[in-house]
Amino acid sequence: MTQKPYTGSNSLLESLEYEGVEVIFGVPGGAILPAYDPLLDSRIRHVLARHEQGAGHMAEGYAMATGKVGVAMTTSGPGATNLITPLQNAMMDSTPLVAITGQVATSAIGSDAFQEAYTTGLAMHCTKHAYLVTTADDLPSIIHEAFHLASTGRPGPVLIDIPKSVLNQGTTWKEPSLTGLPGYKPTTTGHPVQIAAAIDMIEGAERPVLYVGGGVIKANASEELLAFAEAVNAPVVTTLMARGAFPDDHPLALGMPGMHGTYPATTAIQHSDVLVSLAARFDDRVTGDVDSFAPHARVIHVDVDPAEIGKVRQPEIPIVGDARSVLTDLIARLQAKRGDQPAPSRDEWFTQLKTWRAEKPLSYEQDPNGPIKVQYFIERLHSITGGEAIVAAGVGQHQMWASQFWKFSRPRSWINSGGLGTMGFAIPAAIGAKTARPDELVIALDGDGCFQMTMQELITASVEGIPVKVAVFNNGGYGMVKQWQNLFYGGRLSSVDLTHHTPDYPKLAEAMGCVGLRAEHPSEVDVVIDKALSIDDRPVVIEVVVDPDEMCFPMVPAGGSNDNIVMGPEDL
Repeated sequence: MTQKPYTGSNSLLESLEYEGVEVIFGVPGGAILPAYDPLLDSRIRHVLARHEQGAGHMAEGYAMATGKVGVAMTTSGPGATNLITPLQNAMMDSTPLVAITGQVATSAIGSDAFQEAYTTGLAMHCTKHAYLVTTADDLPSIIHEAFHLASTGRPGPVLIDIPKSVLNQGTTWKEPSLTGLPGYKPTTTGHPVQIAAAIDMIEGAERPVLYVGGGVIKANASEELLAFAEAVNAPVVTTLMARGAFPDDHPLALGMPGMHGTYPATTAIQHSDVLVSLAARFDDRVTGDVDSFAPHARVIHVDVDPAEIGKVRQPEIPIVGDARSVLTDLIARLQAKRGDQPAPSRDEWFTQLKTWRAEKPLSYEQDPNGPIKVQYFIERLHSITGGEAIVAAGVGQHQMWASQFWKFSRPRSWINSGGLGTMGFAIPAAIGAKTARPDELVIALDGDGCFQMTMQELITASVEGIPVKVAVFNNGGYGMVKQWQNLFYGGRLSSVDLTHHTPDYPKLAEAMGCVGLRAEHPSEVDVVIDKALSIDDRPVVIEVVVDPDEMCFPMVPAGGSNDNIVMGPEDL
């Protein structure tokens, strides 16, 4: 039997194995087909998605649940363009991702060949870097560089576009090394002068607030954050991307700030005199009107990406560095400065925070006769599971309610689309997270609008044996869009009706190889949750028929001041 020649495809798979890749989420096609042949003999698992966007979000979910680089692989043309949304999503949420796309043969590039697209050009603005491989000999080094870029500094997506002719080209594999990446030298250690100045400012503060972003989770700095918060005795707010970075049951925790954040979290920032931003980027959903954001605060901004510092709010003390490294140095400097002296008590500040908590809590009313409130279902799910789950969410009202009412206690237990706000994210991301952490309970909380965008990936979950749980909150429409139309467009509801009855979600779930359940009354909630949790051999979909008119509050209207928090429709 003639031995097959060693080609670029073999080198690609060997390079991925060298990087420690455990799983690839993908969809094959003509241009990438040569790579799928040696994949049969590889130790790397392949999860066959039903759409390339789903493959990309699966890779994101995998990465967010583990901190490892997620990998997606698709063919050229539409296979590549369908990855653009996950790439941009990963770029905005700083998720480490390597996307591998097939490309037409090098001789055909530029000829508008079948399924040709200018993939590197399309990906240029939604990746940290995009490679076009022109010779198979370069594959080991390019793959190695891509994983390094994706996982260091500010994490993010990297794309590698490989022509079919390169995949078929004869080559040899050699162990790669980083021989130098011009212009790419992330600063990880904060400057000691800035560290010292930050501690002096924090120690002298009367109303400090730690404003924590998702970069704390990316940096694996949750333990350091807890130690620092307790050492300086300052309240902590966690952005949507940082939920789980600091335990919600801690006395210093104020929850999420911003557009749909808690009143105490948002108002504490507004009244702070020192705002310590830890790996957060002053997103508009947090700041509202920038000119009126934290008007009395001096700002300390810690971020590994120097481009973020001063982009929205000019800090008094900028610190470029990795969150874990900087927090470690801040703690050391604090100990050196203070010795055995206790942290400032700040009694007046904490009394005020306690008052805000008591006067403006998160609230909803669940009528025992129905309809079911999403908030109630989330609270019951948290209670029954003890919070021991990885939760993925789509985008919209249910995402905000999940962030508000699920009490997070650990990092990497919250998987969601923050910056891009990608509907349809939850199901494939949950599949990716469950693939990465098969022994954990993984639950997707999804709206009916989001669910209908990527529901076909439940076929992937069923066929691949990935038993995620999915709760579909059926309010018959695009809830957040409907809320805005009711509040700001005179109740003129345009193109938001999805109907409560089509599709039949339990039947659809069964058709895709899942178990389908339904809850239509509050008394059925615990029953269906218990039933769903008892099934481990297949994915489970629970349709939760919920109040179609419920609105998500608190709310700061877009572009409004965080001083004007709407606690309910009566405040508008």
